[in-house]
Amino acid sequence: MIPIRDTISTRCTPVVTWALIAINVAVFFYELTLKPEDLERFFYLFGMVPARYSHPQWARWVGFPVDDYWPFLTSMFLHGGWMHVVGNMWTLWIFGDNVEDRMGRVRFLLFYLLTGLAAGLTHWFTNADSTVPTVGASGAIAGVLGAYFVLFPFSRIITLFPVFFLPFFFELPAATYLLLWFLSQIFSGTLARLAPENVGGVAWWAHVGGFVGGAVLHRLFLLPKRSGPRRWERDESGVEGAWARWS
Repeated sequence: MIPIRDTISTRCTPVVTWALIAINVAVFFYELTLKPEDLERFFYLFGMVPARYSHPQWARWVGFPVDDYWPFLTSMFLHGGWMHVVGNMWTLWIFGDNVEDRMGRVRFLLFYLLTGLAAGLTHWFTNADSTVPTVGASGAIAGVLGAYFVLFPFSRIITLFPVFFLPFFFELPAATYLLLWFLSQIFSGTLARLAPENVGGVAWWAHVGGFVGGAVLHRLFLLPKRSGPRRWERDESGVEGAWARWS
């Protein structure tokens, strides 16, 4: 299922969401300028390689910088291909603006980075011996999805479900869509451990860690509730609008 859009409008311009998308896209275009061998070196230096921290002696022997923990942050802004970056940025575009609306710009940025860190740590703990660099914003975006799951469970998600190249569009409650997504990550992560040859190199447990982190930690970043009458929505008119002053 491919999300197309949600039904929750934003009240403020999602500056941080747009900025995060712009940075990720800019870094990806920089990756395209690198030769294959330089790109591989770039991923190993700035991607998250779990064995680099689980086996420091091996890391020194390979030539990794000592006591360098920046990859937990920099790996969030790297992507391995067009589908990878487009899929992540599209998801952030759909769900990030509403969460930013509830948190404010600075709090949302801190929340995004913190859940990305939680995703990176989860990937490290569940793949401690891996020597493959992990890149992508999906862990941090999973944190945004976790916050959205709690904040907007009754939002409607317009989804696309292709069947034999025929597009079918339908609505799902956000809680249903995101719960199905979360369970699919757990299932895929479990399958990857039982039969790694049948599952691609995706950091499933990083998604799980980011989602849980977002669902648990989001309340620490919410803006205080505003007092006074709420702002009218554009679709309020007639009878509905007449009752607004009594709410």
